[in-house]
Amino acid sequence: MTAPGPADAALTALLGKLTLEQKTRLLTGADNWSLHAEPAVGLRRIVLSDGPSGVRGESWDGRFTALNLPSATALAASWDPGLAYRYGAILAHEARRMGVDVVLGPTINLHRSPLGGRHFEAYSEDPLLTSQLAAAFVRGVQDGGVGATPKHYVANDAETDRLTVDNRIGERALRELYLAAFENTVVDEQPWMVMSAYNCVNGTTMTEHPLLAEPLCGEWGFDGVVVSDWWAVRSTEPAALARQDLVMPGPDGPWGEKLTAAVQAGRVPESIVDEKVLRILRLAARVGALEGFAPAVPEPPTAEDGPALARQVASAGTVLVRNTGELPWSAGELRSLAVIGHNAFVPRIQGGGSATVEPDRAVSPLDGLRAALPGTRVTWHLGAVAQRGIAPFAGRDLTDPVTGRPGVRLVCRAADGTVVLDEHRRDANLARLGSARLARATAVELTTRHLPAQSGPVRIGVAGAGTLRLSIDGTELLCEELVHTGEEFGGGLVAPPHASVPVELAAGVPVDIAVRLDLPAREHSDAGVTLVAGLDLDTATPDADIAAAAAAARESDAAVVVVGTAPEVESEGFDRTSLVLPGRQDDLVRAVAAANPRTVVVVNAGAPVLLPWRNDVAAVLLTWFGGQEYGHALADVLLGAVEPGGRLPTTWPAAEADVPVLSTVPAAGRLPYDEGVHVGYRGWLESGAEPAYPFGHGLGYTTWAPPTAESPDEAGAGEDLEITVGLRNTGRRAGKQVVQAYLSRPDSTVERPVRWLAGHATVTAGPGETAAAVLIIPARAFQHFDGAWATEPGEYRVHIGFSSADLPVTRTVQIR
Repeated sequence: MTAPGPADAALTALLGKLTLEQKTRLLTGADNWSLHAEPAVGLRRIVLSDGPSGVRGESWDGRFTALNLPSATALAASWDPGLAYRYGAILAHEARRMGVDVVLGPTINLHRSPLGGRHFEAYSEDPLLTSQLAAAFVRGVQDGGVGATPKHYVANDAETDRLTVDNRIGERALRELYLAAFENTVVDEQPWMVMSAYNCVNGTTMTEHPLLAEPLCGEWGFDGVVVSDWWAVRSTEPAALARQDLVMPGPDGPWGEKLTAAVQAGRVPESIVDEKVLRILRLAARVGALEGFAPAVPEPPTAEDGPALARQVASAGTVLVRNTGELPWSAGELRSLAVIGHNAFVPRIQGGGSATVEPDRAVSPLDGLRAALPGTRVTWHLGAVAQRGIAPFAGRDLTDPVTGRPGVRLVCRAADGTVVLDEHRRDANLARLGSARLARATAVELTTRHLPAQSGPVRIGVAGAGTLRLSIDGTELLCEELVHTGEEFGGGLVAPPHASVPVELAAGVPVDIAVRLDLPAREHSDAGVTLVAGLDLDTATPDADIAAAAAAARESDAAVVVVGTAPEVESEGFDRTSLVLPGRQDDLVRAVAAANPRTVVVVNAGAPVLLPWRNDVAAVLLTWFGGQEYGHALADVLLGAVEPGGRLPTTWPAAEADVPVLSTVPAAGRLPYDEGVHVGYRGWLESGAEPAYPFGHGLGYTTWAPPTAESPDEAGAGEDLEITVGLRNTGRRAGKQVVQAYLSRPDSTVERPVRWLAGHATVTAGPGETAAAVLIIPARAFQHFDGAWATEPGEYRVHIGFSSADLPVTRTVQIR
């Protein structure tokens, strides 16, 4: 423990007021999301919340809305730490609005395999890019007076068997890649909390691992709280003797009375408990939860407009990877536009799992394009099913029959018919109802009046588990037993079963919808309960759907096809098994492209997918999970209101067989990281395989001359290297470019990647203008780890350009 300063001396004095039982109580959560209050020392409750892309607060059940920012991959694609700072700052504002003291983010594990289920929630396959963005995110959150929590320390890079998998990682790769992703953030920003991971590393589970002490707390100087991932602590003494501080969730767990007994028996020194409690009190002082201590940020800054920032992040992270000159479109020249695809109507705005929040609106690509093109005939066509299940009715099309407000009426009843819950909800997406509030409920009822926006046949359906009854205008049309065989998450069901019936609707003619779901027996009172009412877009005529979409494209000036993944494909809790787009979306793109040469494809996926038709369409945009303003941001980019500002933070493969590291499945409980330091683009360069789009790649709406570069010819070991890069915009409009610098070491005596990212900068310039960027190559970029950090003297090459594969300028530098 570091030598106590004046504040620590005051905190230490508080320890003397606590009994051993009171102290151990503070080291396990009070419930799912908070820490215990302790009146004896003036400690109030401290609230934690999931928050990589929004702050949910303490409720999973949809009663409270939250700003939904684009996914981490979208933010990372901006390559812009300044934007990451603003992203963190707006989350701090959201946290304060919701009474949250600590945000559980950012997620900064690496994109080791594109199959990783939480790929969308992490930044990049490169540790330098990851650490720079994560550090800015943490600084933005904590400048707002809210704690940040880099996670999951360390090497939680996949979801398969995540509670038990033993990731076997060599010392160099561990230090140069997986720990390096955390190092700058911890050393430079001193986050107030760090989350330990579920997995093992080299035989020891992370909640018991020596890595929690070194390098995290010793070498890096971390003085905050190490919180467990939820239910990750599974031992009393081994975890308590490690640098693990806080067990979540509570109030039950492996510490508590068991830890008290271990201290009393002499198996765990009470001094270790005191150190952990001191760190909890230090956190409390920082967030303003401890009487007599001023918070670290007494007056948090004023927040900027959240939806406007969400829109900006989405466009700044949009990566244009192909453009034959089709984009940007001119609104005045488009008389008709065919918008095609399941995800154009029901987009993925966020990934599944703990990153999920409930925004008060979600702008689809169809919504955004119709709003931006009021003088254009914009039509929508399904084309191909991408997501199984029910697309919830939009709240704006529903009316609560009791209050007359937009939304639905939710009533929950006990077995004797008495009402245990009666409340208004803003929409029909009640995906996570499981909570103690429904402990006595045996039936859930939803009633609403739906106003159709257009005429025609549809299928109205409901998702949930239990005995389902659906009535339309007083007539029961559906009575069916739905059985859920999957998993639960956050009080709801993962991929719940559903049923639907055909209904003929007339635009502007309301229909009354009533749903009753009699719940099956539940093992515990807060078991998952889901009820979603809406449209079932699945059809039994896939060939006809594709043909209809192609016909619509043929009759339109241009077509935009939105393809993407589904909630059951990208989520916390499991990894992907394939990089192929779900359903027949590839067939759809080929048919539409054959029908209209002005076909633009928008990829709505949080992680790489295969694009076998990519060279057959006019343009391809990678838009990740675009947050609540996704549709508006997409329209901004397509119509040239803003630049598609993104560059790839991870390599997109052309074929699964080419991916250097693909499998996430352990054998006999172990997952060997045999590739060593050759992860991501480094592995692609080593193998020589050609990806579809390399790391760092991205186009804009202007052109650039090759860069010029000035740099010293030599530098001392341990010194940073400064390079001045000139960039000239040779196009007709202003634009953004991300200049990147990579190092290589010819004839090295140390095994190294072919090239590795060492610096980058974002440049903007008007047409014909030249802009300068200063790249700082940190001394660490020249170092390797061999028991300690070391610099091999000699010649290094600095490659400068616009992606890992497009580096037209090379400089050499001698490191003394």
